[in-house]
Amino acid sequence: MIRSVRFLAIFLLCHVLVLSSCSQAPGKRFEKSMAAFKKADKESFPPANAILFVGSSSFTIWTDVADYFPGYTIINRGFGGSKLTDVIEYADDVIFPYKPKQVVIYCGENDVAGDPVTADDILQRFTTLFQMIRKGLPDASIAFVSMKPSPSREKFLPVIIEGNAKVRDFLAAQPKTAYIDVYQPMLDANGQLRPELFQEDMLHMNPKGYAIWKEVIQPYLLK
Repeated sequence: MIRSVRFLAIFLLCHVLVLSSCSQAPGKRFEKSMAAFKKADKESFPPANAILFVGSSSFTIWTDVADYFPGYTIINRGFGGSKLTDVIEYADDVIFPYKPKQVVIYCGENDVAGDPVTADDILQRFTTLFQMIRKGLPDASIAFVSMKPSPSREKFLPVIIEGNAKVRDFLAAQPKTAYIDVYQPMLDANGQLRPELFQEDMLHMNPKGYAIWKEVIQPYLLK
């Protein structure tokens, strides 16, 4: 009960921050998020060789992610509302300073919902990010958490499914990578969406959704 209340409070705060960032002018949308990361780093810089979670709001509001993965050193640098193009733009702020041993990416949903993009566009954007990370962190493992089946974005699911498949196939040919499928585990036995895993907006997950993510993601994390 305490975790649920705390989670709701964190979600509401992060939702306000996401809306605030979306209202800022282009080029400054994530100024507050970057400033907050820099402030946190100044107060206590994370250790090198940790596991870096980076991407959009599904990571942003997972502020207690370390509690889900005891025994792992997790750095969370998700920033709400971000697209793959934004993670590319801010890679020098949210990825490279931390010198992680593993980069876990959750991003792409906002690209599909916000831009007229195809699955090929998602692959191209992800490939650009992947190549940047591989060049800057040649020894790091890279994992992509599949775009999830959000009920509020049901009309985009065909592109999401195809985009997931293209990223999966790309990663299958790359060393030190993992494709983490959360899409299928979040469907019911009949392959239908599960609204009970989500907050009222039917986009952001509640603890039930994150419990599934924990079970699916943990086997892929590096010790």
